[in-house]
Amino acid sequence: MLQAFEWHMVADFIPTLLKYLPLTLYILGVSLIFGFIWGIIVSLPKIYKIPVLQQLSSIYISFFRGTPIMVQLFVVFYAIPALTAAVGVDTSKMDPLYAAIATYALSSAASIAEITRAGINSVDKGQAEAAYSIGLTGGQTFFRIVLPQALVQAAPNFWSLIIGFLKDTSLAFSIGVMDMSGRGQTLITSSNHSLEVYISLAIIYYLTAIVLEKIFAFVEKHVKRNETRLLTIFDMNIQ
Repeated sequence: MLQAFEWHMVADFIPTLLKYLPLTLYILGVSLIFGFIWGIIVSLPKIYKIPVLQQLSSIYISFFRGTPIMVQLFVVFYAIPALTAAVGVDTSKMDPLYAAIATYALSSAASIAEITRAGINSVDKGQAEAAYSIGLTGGQTFFRIVLPQALVQAAPNFWSLIIGFLKDTSLAFSIGVMDMSGRGQTLITSSNHSLEVYISLAIIYYLTAIVLEKIFAFVEKHVKRNETRLLTIFDMNIQ
């Protein structure tokens, strides 16, 4: 039976839940790093209209953008042991944390692929033609000229994606990950103060999102102010 609402319980729960914020941010950060890399790879067949791969890329993006993240979590969580068992490897006791990271990486990659494709298409095609005219190869043109500008153009969409996936990480507890939401569920079980726990979680997620938005706004302002210099540095790193 649930207990009467008590505001002081919110103040008691927040410090306990905050201890699990680093794990939540770890899941978010690692999954987005892999998602960013895979997303760019997935976007290329659609950008350059590569036969067969373009269709496979479209199916991949459509699936992960068209299904709930919780469904994806369970599919990946149960699919990994099934796939590894087929090759004689037992991963049935795998830490659910890895399944959560894999799920968020695969899911974010689908959105990142579309954001990247839109950003690349927004870059003036005349710049690529000019790069070809001075002897740059297709790869050099893409990584030195097109991609950096596309990422700058797409930055606001990337920021929104990150905030969205921060909220989605709250579902990782459904496969057994003991992050903030997972710890919140144990607090509800032990205290019967569910509303206080959810209010505490809402406060933490909201404040974390605000901090991230402030960081993103600062980064975006700095990048736009120094876009030319950053492109030069990027070019030097590619060489």
